[in-house]
Amino acid sequence: MNTQAMVERLFPMLITGDRNGARNTVQEWMDAGLVPEALTQEVYWPLLELVNDLFRRDQLTNLAHHYATRLLRSLVDQAQANYRQCDRRGRTLMLFCGSTEADDLAAQMVADLAEADGYEVNFGGGGIAYDELLGAVQEQQPDVLLMFSSCAADAPDIRRLIDTIRAIGACPNTQIAVGGGVFARAEGLAEEIGADLWSHSPAEMIAQMNAQPERRATPEQRTVGQNRAAA
Repeated sequence: MNTQAMVERLFPMLITGDRNGARNTVQEWMDAGLVPEALTQEVYWPLLELVNDLFRRDQLTNLAHHYATRLLRSLVDQAQANYRQCDRRGRTLMLFCGSTEADDLAAQMVADLAEADGYEVNFGGGGIAYDELLGAVQEQQPDVLLMFSSCAADAPDIRRLIDTIRAIGACPNTQIAVGGGVFARAEGLAEEIGADLWSHSPAEMIAQMNAQPERRATPEQRTVGQNRAAA
């Protein structure tokens, strides 16, 4: 199946809130053999990125953006219910994101796919106070702490959180990962703030976590402000 053509076909339905049309189209693809995981990774994720990009460029109305994100969430929920659940990995993941509906939806895709891939997932969404988030991470000691699809306004607190965890040795075995959102748009930011892992998409993020569970940032990696000051 041509996933680009699928994105182009579904996009007008999303921005006009055509729920029946969208569901019937998705069912047609599922009947043709498209598995739900691929639907999320190869169609829904690119659609969300397209919707968000157009909205940031003022090429999409607020109403169209609302229609699209809410209809897309319902489609993501339907896909998740049919994911194949892998054997448990014995690894825990705490996941947070920016406070917008679009941020939450992007992070939900990661949470759903990671859970199906065998992770035990705690998904807190956005809008969590810095001190509350830090306390929860210290208490639960997850294998991975992931901030995914966070907006630009969240970057300082994410950097502060990483700095604090590193400085006090609060979670020595926790891998810190970031992705999507501002980290996809600002090349090098994830590395500069001291993240252990970073990626742009849910599928890539999960592949990184699986392939590099022991990867940790080096002191030389963290160069916050240096590159930008020199630019």
